[in-house]
Amino acid sequence: MQAVSVLISILLTVGSVVFSNSAYAVSNYIENPKPVGEARLEIMFWDIYDAKLIAPNGDFHPEKPFALALTYLREFEGKNIASRSIDEMRDQGMKDEVKLAKWFEKMQQVFPNVDEGQTLTGIVDDKQHSHFYFNDNKMGTIEDPEFTKWFFNIWLSEDTSQPKLRQKLLGSVN
Repeated sequence: MQAVSVLISILLTVGSVVFSNSAYAVSNYIENPKPVGEARLEIMFWDIYDAKLIAPNGDFHPEKPFALALTYLREFEGKNIASRSIDEMRDQGMKDEVKLAKWFEKMQQVFPNVDEGQTLTGIVDDKQHSHFYFNDNKMGTIEDPEFTKWFFNIWLSEDTSQPKLRQKLLGSVN
């Protein structure tokens, strides 16, 4: 019985550390981070990921720091996540193929392969730089405000391919 109590204590401690690391990463960039909204991306009958938008005091402004966490519900290769991101940027009107190619290369360096239950978090700082975390480990930074705008507009722009997801992330719809 004592062994079970010790095991439960260890698991609770480890869980707290993991939660603290995640909160710590976001709180390094965002003062008083609070959720704005949450949504699940479903394509036909496939669940793709759960998304959560976090901002200071839960009040999102695109020019201020914020975070977007995607917890994947399926396996994806990092290069496919990068490729889909480029496709979404093109669909929203980004036409500079030189920049898109440069951003694709950077995203391939930053985005790992993900398994079900793993989380990629993008954090925008006060300089509009993008910091990417994978399960609470920093994977890299892209210091290009134009990239930041186009990348996060995939979810947050009025021109998004997923307007219902956007509304839920922005807290407009439950």
